[in-house]
Amino acid sequence: MLGRRVIGMDGDEFHAAVYHVVRQIPPQRVTSYGHIAKLIGLPNYSRHVGQALKFVPPDVNPPIPWQRVLAASGVISSRGPGTNGAARQRDALIAEGVEVDTTRAGEFKVDLRTYGWFPAVGTIDTGVQPDQGEAAEEPDQDG
Repeated sequence: MLGRRVIGMDGDEFHAAVYHVVRQIPPQRVTSYGHIAKLIGLPNYSRHVGQALKFVPPDVNPPIPWQRVLAASGVISSRGPGTNGAARQRDALIAEGVEVDTTRAGEFKVDLRTYGWFPAVGTIDTGVQPDQGEAAEEPDQDG
């Protein structure tokens, strides 16, 4: 189903939609947590997208390229004190050919003008099925 807003999505469906969309981000491209949320029809759920990606097992098949999702500013989000998640994400992006700069504040940042992937809502497969009550999917009775 293409870019349909779905009300009443449970946690498992939300995670499945996030993973389905993230798998479509091309190599050497990145997008934001917020854009993934918009694409699956829940634009206010960017933090939830981050949570869905936070604990993706490394051996999941097909792979989920979690490293291609960043903050809206292009900054690689910290995973908290004492973790090396931001460095792992930087290293994974560099390995696939994405240039990652270090800011004066020591943050890792990607130029979204160069590497950004921001398809319009409704133009990619979200893997989400519409609610049963949506009239737009009902066949035309006159035709």
